Amino acid sequence: MDEGGTALLPDSLVYRIFLSLGPADVLAAGLVCRQWLAVSRDEFLWREQFYRYYRVARDVPRHPAATSWLEEFQRLYDTVPCVEVQTLREHTDQVLHLSFSHSGYQFASCSKDCTVKIWSNDLTILLLHSVDMRPYNWSYTQFSQFNQDDSLLLASGVFLGPHNSSSGEIAVISLDSFELLSRVRNKPYDVFGCWLTETSLISGNLHRIGDITSCSVLWLNNAFQDVESENVNVVKRLFKIQNLNASTIRTVMVADCSRFDSPDLLLDAGDPGTSPCRVFDLGSDDEEVASPAPAHAKEGLRHLLDRVLEGRARPQLSDRVLETKVAALLAQGHTKPPERSATGARSKYLIFTTGCLTYSPHQIGIKQILPHQMTTAGPVLGEGRGSDAFFDALDHVIDVHGHIIGMGLSPDNRYLYVNSRAWPNGAVVADPMQPPPIAEEIDLLVFDLKTMREVRRALRAHRAYTPNDECFFIFLDVSRDFVASGAEDRHGYIWDRHYSICLAKLRHDDVVNSVAFSPQEQELLLTASDDATIKAWRSPRTVRILQAPRPRPRAFFSRLASQRR
Repeated sequence: MDEGGTALLPDSLVYRIFLSLGPADVLAAGLVCRQWLAVSRDEFLWREQFYRYYRVARDVPRHPAATSWLEEFQRLYDTVPCVEVQTLREHTDQVLHLSFSHSGYQFASCSKDCTVKIWSNDLTILLLHSVDMRPYNWSYTQFSQFNQDDSLLLASGVFLGPHNSSSGEIAVISLDSFELLSRVRNKPYDVFGCWLTETSLISGNLHRIGDITSCSVLWLNNAFQDVESENVNVVKRLFKIQNLNASTIRTVMVADCSRFDSPDLLLDAGDPGTSPCRVFDLGSDDEEVASPAPAHAKEGLRHLLDRVLEGRARPQLSDRVLETKVAALLAQGHTKPPERSATGARSKYLIFTTGCLTYSPHQIGIKQILPHQMTTAGPVLGEGRGSDAFFDALDHVIDVHGHIIGMGLSPDNRYLYVNSRAWPNGAVVADPMQPPPIAEEIDLLVFDLKTMREVRRALRAHRAYTPNDECFFIFLDVSRDFVASGAEDRHGYIWDRHYSICLAKLRHDDVVNSVAFSPQEQELLLTASDDATIKAWRSPRTVRILQAPRPRPRAFFSRLASQRR
């Protein structure tokens, strides 16, 4: 400006100059004079800065809750929990899982040191209690979950036993007295278990039928198993599901469907990518969904089996292929179809990993749980199923064409986020015991549980290196605006849910197994690693607030306080 305060450069020219600057330089230039300050706050300028700095696709609109591009830039820059504020070293071995209470006041950690540790979440995190599970013949603890009112903690672990043992157990711990209330058998151990109601939990059991055929039974258990009355059930069979080709049900979780119509963040069903996952609605009459084999194919198989049994023909199929076909044929007509709610209202979804081609978990099974099934009252062993209905059919199946290594629900339970390591394009499974090789890149897929459709493109950045037969679960977590995941590349990662961009890498010295956002404060994130540590991360904004000097009391009030003493 000249001495009279008149601008020497027009706003349009200042704007063009500012377009060539970075965000920090634009803000610094805005402190020079009133004209530059006004231009440095221009909405079109910050729209350009936003798309350029964060490398967001131009067809992605601004976050629906944002009021300006500058504020949105600041949100992604200043509210992501990427500043390490505390490292917890109380575990003596790999830390496998983290879970927050619903209030956010406490969290739990599980580890290869065979303890479940319960922590208080304050400005400085403190250890409240440690439960050693070795006296119960556990090898290590692997997963935990708080019930809805934060009065009980579910913890699951793995039994000591042979290398190929798949048995585990679930323990229920009181958070008032830290007393162990009950223990429930859980097989395979990577079913993990989960709460269905405040006092009932879901566990699994596995029954071998053939070499590669089995049956998974999901049980509903009362958390308090000291009920002596013979009129009160402490356990009830929920579902019985056939497994083919060495697959099993694992990683169960429950989604509450009541909030589907009012999500915290609505994700548009954009282009999911060049190879969208297949979703089969098994309880639908829609002709476009996958249909069972035609009647003549079933009859042909029956005639072949009859001739084989009578010695008039020799099967041209391998023993495993023949076993799978026979098991599938026998299950037809002996499987209870999906049950529909009498009122049409949504209840809850039971979600788990499964498969149909190999032991590698490559599908997501979804089974609706109706209100009358959410109690241990009623028939104990599922006598409500007809005499010919031996198995329960799934409501939906999502095939991801890859090895699933993690799942997590959005806070409103509408969106399911899935960590998957893809199979090669066109891969065919010829032997169920030899699944296709899996990619090192991890795809973070997103599914809308209301529409049963994949939404957005896969989020990418994190990596894993273990092969199929050594692959382990990498837990992820979702907050209102962010999604985070561990990885085998010694980092945790944070993405923005709306823009689908990676915002932060969080460093550890070994594999990051689990991440957890505080449910009450998404600017706080915990990460757990094979380096035996838990790290707490806060946003730059929170760190500034916590480190800001507190104002000193004025002299008058200081004297007044001293006189009262």
